[in-house]
Amino acid sequence: MRHVWPPGGPDGELDRDALAALYAHPAPADRPFVRVNFAASADGAVSVDGRSTGLDAPGDRTVFGLLRELADVIVAGSGTVLAEDYRGARTSEALRARRRARGQAEVPPVAVVTASPVLDPAAALFTDTTVPPLVVTTAAAAPAATHRYGAVADVVAAGDLSPAAVLDALAARGLHRVLCEGGPALFGSFAAAGRVDELCLSVAPSLVGAGPGRILAGPELPAPVGLRLAAALAHDDGLLLRYTVRPFG
Repeated sequence: MRHVWPPGGPDGELDRDALAALYAHPAPADRPFVRVNFAASADGAVSVDGRSTGLDAPGDRTVFGLLRELADVIVAGSGTVLAEDYRGARTSEALRARRRARGQAEVPPVAVVTASPVLDPAAALFTDTTVPPLVVTTAAAAPAATHRYGAVADVVAAGDLSPAAVLDALAARGLHRVLCEGGPALFGSFAAAGRVDELCLSVAPSLVGAGPGRILAGPELPAPVGLRLAAALAHDDGLLLRYTVRPFG
């Protein structure tokens, strides 16, 4: 178990190089590695007024950007894309160079998982991005999705939208380091299928109260999922936690 206290550099800022070493992916495995990233309040709320941006977790934006930089692909459900007004991953020449040095594409695509073509092709996901997003959908919905998004996205027919099917479709494109940004139902489906390897959780120093859901929803888990604390960073009044997931059984 690794604890870092404090994690900062000069003037209390988070040190990017130290964080990159702390959040580095393990050696390539024989299947996709799924990292889930969420922010939550101290009392477990996943949103304020329906958006995660209402949770002010110190250091979360830095870690958010770093995890995107380290990923091959950023995965989110269509509900999260709509609620959070998703855009493509931000980039810079320095970021592109670091990704090239790791043997990755210069910019990771966003892959939206959706059972039907409900997103507006004029939305920021499709228009404010450096690389076209992926629309991961069922085989049955793929023709309609291709008609709707063919000019602005790459449609991926995953068969069904089970975690195994989604991850297999991404792996077939060489996308093995998967960053799942939710929402809770998508996280829940991956967790129930035993396909989550790591959870990164930013804890905001605030209480939201009754109403908002938790970071995990969807199907019941077959058993509680055990976590191992890999890192705990204290920054200002917030916590940046990294857990590895114990397999079922």
